[in-house]
Amino acid sequence: MRAFLRITASTLAITTATLAGAGIALAQSAANPAPVPTGAEQSSSGTTGVAASQSTTAPGPAAPAAGGGANTTSGYTVDTVVVTAQKRKENLQDVPIVVTVVNKQLLQDSGVRDIKDLSKLTSGLTVTSTASEATTTARIRGVGTVGDNPGLEPSVGVVIDGVYRPRNGVGFNDLGDVDQIEVLKGPQGTLFGKSTSAGVISITTAEPSFKTGGSAEFTVGNYNEIGGSAEVHGALPVLGGDKVAGSFYFADRHRDGFYDVVTGQGPRTQDASDNEDFYTARGQLLFRPDSNLTARIIADYTHRDENCCAAVVKANSGPLNAASPLNVQGIVAGLAGAGGGEAQTPDPYSRLAYQNEPSVQNIVDEGISAQIDYKLPSINAAITSITAFRNWKLIDGNDLDFSNADLFSTPVGDENSTQFQDLSQELRFAGTYGKLDYLVGAFYANEYLRDNFEFRTGNQFGAYLDDLFSTIVEGQPTPGFLPGLFGPQATFPGGNASMDRYRQRDDDYSVFTNDTYHFTSKFDVNVGVRYTIDNKVLNSSNQNTGANPGAGCQAIDSSPLTQLGLIPQALLNTVCLPFFSPAFDNFSNHQSESTSNTSGTVKAVYRWAPELLTYVSYAKGFKAGGFNLDRVGCPNGQPYAGTGPVPAGSCPVATVPTNPFGTGGTKIITALTADTNTFFKPEYSDSIEAGAKTTLFDRKLLLNATLFYEKFSNFQYNTFNGLVFVVDSLPAVYSKGLDTDFLWRPIRDLNVQGGLTIASTRFSHTDGDATSGVLATSGFLGAAGSRLPLAPQYSASLEGTYTYRLPADYMVRLNLGTKFNSKYNTGSDEDIRKEQGAYFVTDGRIIFGPQDGKYDVEFWVENLANTHYEQVAFDSGFQNAPTNATGLIDAFLGNPRTFGATLRAKF
Repeated sequence: MRAFLRITASTLAITTATLAGAGIALAQSAANPAPVPTGAEQSSSGTTGVAASQSTTAPGPAAPAAGGGANTTSGYTVDTVVVTAQKRKENLQDVPIVVTVVNKQLLQDSGVRDIKDLSKLTSGLTVTSTASEATTTARIRGVGTVGDNPGLEPSVGVVIDGVYRPRNGVGFNDLGDVDQIEVLKGPQGTLFGKSTSAGVISITTAEPSFKTGGSAEFTVGNYNEIGGSAEVHGALPVLGGDKVAGSFYFADRHRDGFYDVVTGQGPRTQDASDNEDFYTARGQLLFRPDSNLTARIIADYTHRDENCCAAVVKANSGPLNAASPLNVQGIVAGLAGAGGGEAQTPDPYSRLAYQNEPSVQNIVDEGISAQIDYKLPSINAAITSITAFRNWKLIDGNDLDFSNADLFSTPVGDENSTQFQDLSQELRFAGTYGKLDYLVGAFYANEYLRDNFEFRTGNQFGAYLDDLFSTIVEGQPTPGFLPGLFGPQATFPGGNASMDRYRQRDDDYSVFTNDTYHFTSKFDVNVGVRYTIDNKVLNSSNQNTGANPGAGCQAIDSSPLTQLGLIPQALLNTVCLPFFSPAFDNFSNHQSESTSNTSGTVKAVYRWAPELLTYVSYAKGFKAGGFNLDRVGCPNGQPYAGTGPVPAGSCPVATVPTNPFGTGGTKIITALTADTNTFFKPEYSDSIEAGAKTTLFDRKLLLNATLFYEKFSNFQYNTFNGLVFVVDSLPAVYSKGLDTDFLWRPIRDLNVQGGLTIASTRFSHTDGDATSGVLATSGFLGAAGSRLPLAPQYSASLEGTYTYRLPADYMVRLNLGTKFNSKYNTGSDEDIRKEQGAYFVTDGRIIFGPQDGKYDVEFWVENLANTHYEQVAFDSGFQNAPTNATGLIDAFLGNPRTFGATLRAKF
């Protein structure tokens, strides 16, 4: 009800003010983008304001968009598409880059509101979320950032109106009035910066129009979904007559959660999870005092207050051995009481979760940017400046054991929060001189990262470990096992906590150029170079609180039984997790790292005919290194069995007898050392592509295809080091395959858009090489040459829209879209139990209204077949002893079927 009132009040206020002040005017239809202007007619509101040179090259065929359009000379064809993949406005078919383009009409017809929705329209793109929206990851061709560490930068960059968003998770809001989205595949670091080694998602929102108008929509659906938005635009006489225009967008959306939650004895009271509850506002001012100068100011604010995110049991814990089955669920259920614990028999798609602690995400995302474009007609050039500041803060908390036994959690509050503050400045000078199209620029970004993390044990945590490890050793739960074996200090009382504070500053400086020389009317060569300096400074502090923090770890580590090698390394690792290690009590650390890099690209382009362009390209990408913002203790680093102080980044190793009477020895890695060097190396990529762009059947079919080969060196990968997950560097990862996209308009009222990506994205191919060695020490369960997690070999998208014209100028528009992924593993350790089988997700829409688009009503369904699929499967915390291979597996699921109706109006 609260959300409904917010929507109604906001929509009425905006609409009333607009109608009273300006009168009603029919909004100009935005379904079909305009053709590419040439020369001085080029609009300066784009990313550069300068068109590609048309005078020295044969004009290419107009490229299509999904919305459809008319050509007076050859009948109905696909429309012209303008892209900014090279930071200048160009015809899609003239750009030697793999680009998937989605225009405004298709975004509306397919229900895309944020970047996560975009994956259903783009083959080879997967987007997943885990413990919160902050841990959202985009992957292209199976390559993306893996891990919840906020210090880990993405491999797929997100750029909105020319402003780089530093993490995938901070770009996933309601996008508002979007003109176009471009998905660029492959390394794009030359023009888009250091963290785009796998690709870029570039979003362009609609700039304010000087013609007064607006739109509004209202949506209802199952799971009690209710939401709406309103947008108004027009000239602002009070600020400058016909030289200043403005727009304002507001949206408010609410939906109940997808999971029912059994809360047990609490203190959690919410009986559902994964709901939606947010509002967002976006205002713009456009200044155009003359034909040469344009300035655009954008300010936005979003607030989310949601319960997120629940996980469910996917696979039971396996038996320790035939005589002594380890029933983790039974132990947890025994502690939680009647009807509690966690699912005893995996039934994930009942969407019944168990959590006794709150799972909350409270997010504020706000920012302001100013873009100034100034044309220099006398030299056919333009200057562009983009200045931006953004602030993003997440306050969260979660029940990390995903049961309603009182085991451990992260409490809700500032003690569990992440904040990014980013200031950036980009300056570009672009133009045309004779046969040369040139662009030179400089970029600076300053990022302040503030991360707080608190891990707290529950009142039943000690009893749980007691039962767990007595079962491992004795074959059955034995209350009092740990205190009896190791003394009273080995008890883990509730309320113990690890409190960690991380403060990181990142300064990024770069200069770049991207230039195309037109040797003939058919042959072009493009060369781009970027030089980057990245400086990071991290200050961290760690503290343990509670009764005897770390005493249990200390007691076990120093026990004679440990020294004799009678305590399994798995038990030592579990009880001595860095959360409990006294090595991190009142521990402070200062780290800094500076990296410089030269990256770039070379492309050769040949247009054989107006309908056929081919190209070959080489690109070298760069992704900055970083620090693990986590407690990293041994066995991370190099084993060290010497005497004296342990060197930084090394781990002490004790050699103990194989048995109390033997003379042989086995190495036990003790866990009471903090690693003072948590830096992981920069990542580099080398990519070769050979592609063709074709326009067929009198511009009714656009068909593009590209062969690609990529090698990633020092690939940043989340590995399990025996204690915790940390980011490590794998020497090599390879990706090769085929990317295809097409747009087809066989008749006037039917538009079809789709693509197929075939990608073999794999770890190194042989046993015994360096990558396999790193994986072997991290609990990796896959084979040499395994595909990366969340890297399907086949990924396809298909979207079709048909318009049926009715009498009296009405119409019915039908939209049906599907996304296919072949099977892939969702876990970084490649446990076979984390495999997701091949699946389709299909969406459909029926839209009815007048052909002029003044209003329409839409009936929609997402995930039409209620397909069951997982986003990510993972080892449940503390429920995987003695090894990951026999532990409990939880999963974050994909969304179920949703359906509803939307009413839209334009004025």
